[in-house]
Amino acid sequence: MDTTQKQETPFFQQSMEGNVCFGCGHDNHEGLKIKSHWEGEESVCVWQSQEKYNGWKGIMNGGIMATIIDCHTMATATMQAYKEEGNRAWDSQPEYRYATGTMNIKYLKPTPNDIPVKLVAKVTEVKGRKTTMTCELWSNDTKTAEAEVVAIRVYDSSQQKENNPFKG
Repeated sequence: MDTTQKQETPFFQQSMEGNVCFGCGHDNHEGLKIKSHWEGEESVCVWQSQEKYNGWKGIMNGGIMATIIDCHTMATATMQAYKEEGNRAWDSQPEYRYATGTMNIKYLKPTPNDIPVKLVAKVTEVKGRKTTMTCELWSNDTKTAEAEVVAIRVYDSSQQKENNPFKG
């Protein structure tokens, strides 16, 4: 597994201004700050954990794994929508935001917490406001978790509603 990520690779979360999410928010100084990008038709994230995210000694906590899968797939759904609209710029209008509809994770093997993990997500269906994806979590050459995720578009800046809690 190649876990190197070039510094110049633009990542999805760069375009999410004011994002304070624990998993993907680069404006959250205590957060995980994952970075997702396209590699062909797949979105990829390489992330290095820290000892404080152990579940058991040396094993990544399952809740942290769920968080990075969740945030990686929500960013993927957002960027897929932009891609389907003529591959428009990530920071263009209208702005979209997605929230998790369902997430079914299968934890396949213990995930070491001291080496980078790689998430690979694939969009399998887009239907209206709903985007369905698969996501795999890899540690070196071992798949340690897989998920089926449904993301729901909960915010569209071109159709603002005053009391939408997702508008930020």
